[in-house]
Amino acid sequence: MRKLSIAAAAILGLTGAIHCAAQGQDRGYWRAASNNAASITGDITLGDAKLTINFRVYPLAPIRSLKPAEIAAVFDADANTAGQGALYRLSIPAAQRLLHRNTLCGTEDTQWMATYLSDPKTLQVAFFSGDETPVFTFDAISNSSRVCGAYTFAR
Repeated sequence: MRKLSIAAAAILGLTGAIHCAAQGQDRGYWRAASNNAASITGDITLGDAKLTINFRVYPLAPIRSLKPAEIAAVFDADANTAGQGALYRLSIPAAQRLLHRNTLCGTEDTQWMATYLSDPKTLQVAFFSGDETPVFTFDAISNSSRVCGAYTFAR
């Protein structure tokens, strides 16, 4: 019985490590690569528990991995070839001004962030407002007023 428990613990540990590794691929410093990113956020840094935008640090909590169909709905990617994606909870006040006095979500607080590695050197990021977890379907995204914007970053 003890060997089964050790084996089960090893499997659970390996599963957790794989999940953490997949979630951690978006970590690090990213240069603004799209016009939106260059004019609103500038470069960003993703850490285990923080997001840095324009030298300001915000707490960041990983929620879950995104499924390929969810990535496709948010980032207009091919669901059959979509890479790694993740959903995060954060809190960036609406009053927080970024580059050129821009905000992420207008007059609403930014509450959610989705990331997608379209390749190892390109990170797509989308921000959302609202207390409720965003719904990642084509219909929900296209009809949502909670989608604040999408940005592209590069290494």
